[in-house]
Amino acid sequence: MSIYDFSVKDRKENEISISEFKGKVMLIVNTATGCGFTPQYEGLEKLYKEYHDKGLEILDFPCNQFGNQAPGSNDEIHEFCTLKYNTTFDQFAKIDVNGENESPLFTYLKESAPAEEVSGFKNKMTMKAIEKISSTAKKENDVKWNFTKFLVDRQGNVVGRYSPTDEPEKIEKSIKELL
Repeated sequence: MSIYDFSVKDRKENEISISEFKGKVMLIVNTATGCGFTPQYEGLEKLYKEYHDKGLEILDFPCNQFGNQAPGSNDEIHEFCTLKYNTTFDQFAKIDVNGENESPLFTYLKESAPAEEVSGFKNKMTMKAIEKISSTAKKENDVKWNFTKFLVDRQGNVVGRYSPTDEPEKIEKSIKELL
Protein backbone atom coordinates (compact mmCIF):
# COMPACT_ATOMS: atom_id res chain seq x y z
CA MET A 1 0.00 0.00 0.00
CA SER A 2 1.17 3.50 -0.84
CA ILE A 3 0.15 6.94 0.40
CA TYR A 4 -1.14 7.53 -3.13
CA ASP A 5 -3.81 4.84 -2.61
CA PHE A 6 -5.73 7.06 -0.17
CA SER A 7 -8.50 9.52 -0.84
CA VAL A 8 -9.63 12.33 1.43
CA LYS A 9 -12.36 14.95 1.31
CA ASP A 10 -11.61 18.55 0.51
CA ARG A 11 -13.31 21.24 2.59
CA LYS A 12 -16.32 21.11 0.23
CA GLU A 13 -16.60 17.33 0.86
CA ASN A 14 -15.38 16.34 -2.63
CA GLU A 15 -13.27 13.17 -2.82
CA ILE A 16 -9.62 13.94 -3.63
CA SER A 17 -6.99 11.30 -4.29
CA ILE A 18 -3.62 11.82 -2.63
CA SER A 19 -2.20 10.64 -5.97
CA GLU A 20 -2.93 14.19 -7.20
CA PHE A 21 0.17 15.16 -5.20
CA LYS A 22 2.42 12.48 -6.74
CA GLY A 23 5.92 13.80 -7.31
CA LYS A 24 5.50 16.53 -4.68
CA VAL A 25 6.97 16.86 -1.21
CA MET A 26 4.03 16.91 1.22
CA LEU A 27 3.78 18.26 4.74
CA ILE A 28 0.58 16.80 6.20
CA VAL A 29 -0.67 18.50 9.36
CA ASN A 30 -3.64 18.06 11.69
CA THR A 31 -4.65 21.54 12.83
CA ALA A 32 -7.05 23.45 15.05
CA THR A 33 -8.08 27.09 15.07
CA GLY A 34 -8.35 27.51 18.84
CA CYS A 35 -5.10 25.88 19.95
CA GLY A 36 -2.00 27.37 21.54
CA PHE A 37 -0.13 26.09 18.48
CA THR A 38 -2.50 27.83 16.01
CA PRO A 39 0.06 30.61 15.29
CA GLN A 40 2.05 27.88 13.50
CA TYR A 41 -0.23 28.64 10.54
CA GLU A 42 2.10 31.63 9.92
CA GLY A 43 5.14 29.37 9.64
CA LEU A 44 3.28 26.86 7.48
CA GLU A 45 2.20 29.62 5.09
CA LYS A 46 5.74 31.00 4.98
CA LEU A 47 7.08 27.55 3.99
CA TYR A 48 4.33 27.17 1.42
CA LYS A 49 5.05 30.54 -0.20
CA GLU A 50 8.79 29.89 -0.22
CA TYR A 51 8.75 26.33 -1.59
CA HIS A 52 5.44 25.66 -3.34
CA ASP A 53 6.88 26.56 -6.74
CA LYS A 54 9.70 24.09 -6.07
CA GLY A 55 7.28 21.23 -5.32
CA LEU A 56 6.03 21.56 -1.73
CA GLU A 57 2.40 20.92 -0.87
CA ILE A 58 0.96 21.51 2.59
CA LEU A 59 -2.14 19.46 3.36
CA ASP A 60 -4.10 20.89 6.28
CA PHE A 61 -6.54 18.59 8.07
CA PRO A 62 -8.54 20.35 10.81
CA CYS A 63 -9.25 18.07 13.74
CA ASN A 64 -11.53 18.66 16.73
CA GLN A 65 -10.31 15.70 18.79
CA PHE A 66 -8.00 17.62 21.11
CA GLY A 67 -9.76 19.91 23.55
CA ASN A 68 -12.53 20.71 21.03
CA GLN A 69 -10.22 23.33 19.54
CA ALA A 70 -11.59 23.16 15.98
CA PRO A 71 -15.33 23.46 16.61
CA GLY A 72 -16.38 25.30 13.45
CA SER A 73 -17.60 24.03 10.11
CA ASN A 74 -15.13 23.46 7.27
CA ASP A 75 -16.07 26.85 5.81
CA GLU A 76 -15.74 28.64 9.17
CA ILE A 77 -12.32 27.10 9.76
CA HIS A 78 -11.20 28.04 6.25
CA GLU A 79 -12.44 31.60 6.68
CA PHE A 80 -10.59 31.94 10.00
CA CYS A 81 -7.32 30.66 8.50
CA THR A 82 -7.48 32.79 5.38
CA LEU A 83 -8.48 35.97 7.21
CA LYS A 84 -6.19 35.67 10.24
CA TYR A 85 -3.17 33.91 8.71
CA ASN A 86 -3.63 34.49 4.95
CA THR A 87 -3.27 30.77 4.28
CA THR A 88 -3.27 29.68 0.66
CA PHE A 89 -2.36 25.98 0.97
CA ASP A 90 -4.87 23.14 0.63
CA GLN A 91 -7.27 22.74 3.51
CA PHE A 92 -9.35 19.60 3.73
CA ALA A 93 -12.51 18.55 5.56
CA LYS A 94 -12.32 18.11 9.31
CA ILE A 95 -11.25 14.59 10.31
CA ASP A 96 -10.42 12.34 13.23
CA VAL A 97 -6.76 11.32 13.47
CA ASN A 98 -7.20 8.78 16.28
CA GLY A 99 -9.76 6.24 17.37
CA GLU A 100 -12.69 4.42 15.89
CA ASN A 101 -13.38 6.98 13.14
CA GLU A 102 -9.81 7.93 12.33
CA SER A 103 -8.93 8.75 8.77
CA PRO A 104 -7.27 5.80 6.99
CA LEU A 105 -4.67 8.28 5.73
CA PHE A 106 -3.66 9.08 9.32
CA THR A 107 -3.63 5.38 10.23
CA TYR A 108 -1.11 4.93 7.42
CA LEU A 109 0.93 7.98 8.45
CA LYS A 110 1.11 6.85 12.07
CA GLU A 111 2.18 3.34 11.05
CA SER A 112 4.80 4.74 8.67
CA ALA A 113 6.26 7.18 11.23
CA PRO A 114 5.22 5.84 14.61
CA ALA A 115 6.74 8.43 16.94
CA GLU A 116 8.17 11.89 16.84
CA GLU A 117 11.26 12.87 18.76
CA VAL A 118 10.77 15.79 21.07
CA SER A 119 13.88 17.81 21.81
CA GLY A 120 14.48 20.47 24.40
CA PHE A 121 13.38 20.56 28.04
CA LYS A 122 10.51 23.00 27.49
CA ASN A 123 9.12 20.99 24.55
CA LYS A 124 9.40 17.72 26.48
CA MET A 125 7.54 19.22 29.44
CA THR A 126 4.86 20.66 27.13
CA MET A 127 4.33 17.28 25.48
CA LYS A 128 4.18 15.49 28.86
CA ALA A 129 1.42 17.89 29.93
CA ILE A 130 -0.39 17.42 26.62
CA GLU A 131 -0.24 13.63 26.89
CA LYS A 132 -1.97 13.84 30.28
CA ILE A 133 -4.92 15.79 28.88
CA SER A 134 -5.14 14.12 25.47
CA SER A 135 -8.06 11.73 25.87
CA THR A 136 -7.97 10.44 22.28
CA ALA A 137 -4.28 9.43 22.17
CA LYS A 138 -4.66 5.93 23.58
CA LYS A 139 -2.07 4.00 21.55
CA GLU A 140 1.69 4.46 21.48
CA ASN A 141 1.77 5.84 17.93
CA ASP A 142 -1.41 7.93 18.14
CA VAL A 143 -1.27 11.61 17.31
CA LYS A 144 -0.88 13.34 20.66
CA TRP A 145 -2.25 16.81 19.81
CA ASN A 146 -2.95 19.42 17.15
CA PHE A 147 -0.18 20.41 14.75
CA THR A 148 1.53 17.04 14.49
CA LYS A 149 3.29 17.10 11.13
CA PHE A 150 4.21 14.30 8.72
CA LEU A 151 6.78 14.89 5.98
CA VAL A 152 6.46 12.86 2.78
CA ASP A 153 9.08 12.78 0.01
CA ARG A 154 8.47 12.99 -3.76
CA GLN A 155 8.23 9.17 -3.98
CA GLY A 156 5.46 9.01 -1.36
CA ASN A 157 7.62 7.79 1.52
CA VAL A 158 6.81 9.14 4.97
CA VAL A 159 10.25 10.39 6.04
CA GLY A 160 9.48 12.26 9.24
CA ARG A 161 7.01 12.95 12.00
CA TYR A 162 7.21 16.17 13.95
CA SER A 163 5.77 17.05 17.31
CA PRO A 164 3.22 19.85 17.85
CA THR A 165 6.02 21.72 19.63
CA ASP A 166 8.15 21.64 16.46
CA GLU A 167 7.54 24.90 14.67
CA PRO A 168 7.35 24.70 10.88
CA GLU A 169 10.67 26.56 10.55
CA LYS A 170 12.41 23.59 12.20
CA ILE A 171 11.32 21.39 9.28
CA GLU A 172 12.57 23.78 6.58
CA LYS A 173 16.01 22.18 6.24
CA SER A 174 14.49 18.72 5.73
CA ILE A 175 12.02 20.12 3.18
CA LYS A 176 14.83 21.81 1.24
CA GLU A 177 16.79 18.55 1.13
CA LEU A 178 13.79 16.70 -0.31
CA LEU A 179 13.09 19.35 -2.93
